[in-house]
Amino acid sequence: MASMHIKKGDTVVVLSGDDKGVQGEVIAVSREEGKVLVKGANIIHKHVKPRKQGESGGIVDAEGAIYASKVALYCPTCKKGVRVHTEVVDGKKVRVCAKCGKKFD
Repeated sequence: MASMHIKKGDTVVVLSGDDKGVQGEVIAVSREEGKVLVKGANIIHKHVKPRKQGESGGIVDAEGAIYASKVALYCPTCKKGVRVHTEVVDGKKVRVCAKCGKKFD
């Protein structure tokens, strides 16, 4: 996947699945897989083994990856997840809300 409509640090809304409607910040983006990590969404239980002496193991909660197509960028003006398109402003590509025209970035 060459480009994505989501970047690290964006606020997004989950569109489908068990976490539908959850709003959170994007922690990481994997372009190769086409997935994103969203804070507070798709929580998985990781079984961690102690690696050093004195370190404790156990079950750790962590965010699991979600396909980027399952999330939408959150527009604070529209107060919901929206589609975006790109426009060139002063020689730079800028993402723009398809509904209200608010510029992101």
